[in-house]
Amino acid sequence: MGPLSVIAPDGVPEIAAGDDLATIVLTALGTDGLADGDILVVTSKVVSKAEGRVVQGDREHWIDVETIRLVARRGLTRIVRNRLGLTMAAAGVDASNVAAGTTVLLPEDPDASARALRAAVAERAGVNIGVLVTDTAGRAWREGQTDIAIGAAGVVVLESFVGRVDAHGNELAVTAPAVADEIASAVELAQGKLGSRPCAVLRGRPDLVLPPGEHGTGAAALIREDGADLFGYGAREAVVRAVGGADADRAPFGSPVTAHEFVAALRAAGLSAEIDSDQQVRCTDDRRVALDILAFAHGWSVDQPTEPVAVPHEPGNGFADTDLRLRPVTP
Repeated sequence: MGPLSVIAPDGVPEIAAGDDLATIVLTALGTDGLADGDILVVTSKVVSKAEGRVVQGDREHWIDVETIRLVARRGLTRIVRNRLGLTMAAAGVDASNVAAGTTVLLPEDPDASARALRAAVAERAGVNIGVLVTDTAGRAWREGQTDIAIGAAGVVVLESFVGRVDAHGNELAVTAPAVADEIASAVELAQGKLGSRPCAVLRGRPDLVLPPGEHGTGAAALIREDGADLFGYGAREAVVRAVGGADADRAPFGSPVTAHEFVAALRAAGLSAEIDSDQQVRCTDDRRVALDILAFAHGWSVDQPTEPVAVPHEPGNGFADTDLRLRPVTP
């Protein structure tokens, strides 16, 4: 692999609805600004402005509009899952670098925006490049923010290391580096938050650029499905949702855990639970409220009917006739 370079040109004008973004980018980069195998990176804000995604009205209202569900809230800060499936502060709605009283929404379909820009550049400049559309996001456990790819075309967004080993013969633990996000962060260093450089070119990774006409999976492939994320709710919000116990709130908790995992969780919370000969979980009913909350959070529920079920009792089997039986919830 050769050296990497990033070019982030100055002089990009203010973008307005209906502007030809491809022409503006090519003009800013100059006649020799793009070559086969380059990756063009543009911020979501200029894409949104060109696509007419600047709206009037209160920012909080538009956060509500763009939000699918609340993940966590701390004071005035809301972390939400937005209509694109992205988990972000304020749903990605931005009120900076726009006229007072207006707000910028994320592109309607960032992957489609990337495909359109790639096709336009190929037609006008005759080069085969990849395109990334980026936005800024925070990270769990880490201070600060970094840029990520929310749209992609013609770029491998996840680099597979499956089956590879290091110099000592150890199989690599990380099998799919999110190279699209890594490129977005690297390019942002050259763009700068206040640099008025909304586009840039990364050169040196032509192996990540797909052949002409092949757009790839898009950045949507980087989004975990709801319920596959280990942190579908914030710590406080998870407690509230589990106590509420609404079926509509189950998905972010993920698929039901195994019987052994569920019993371990019940015991960790101080409940008496076992797995019987039918591989059902049995639990005493002396702490029913706690049982229901834990069952909801782990994808289980008390078997119907909700009243204790009398079952044949065999001396010495460790179960009582009044024990509750639980089962995993079917999707």
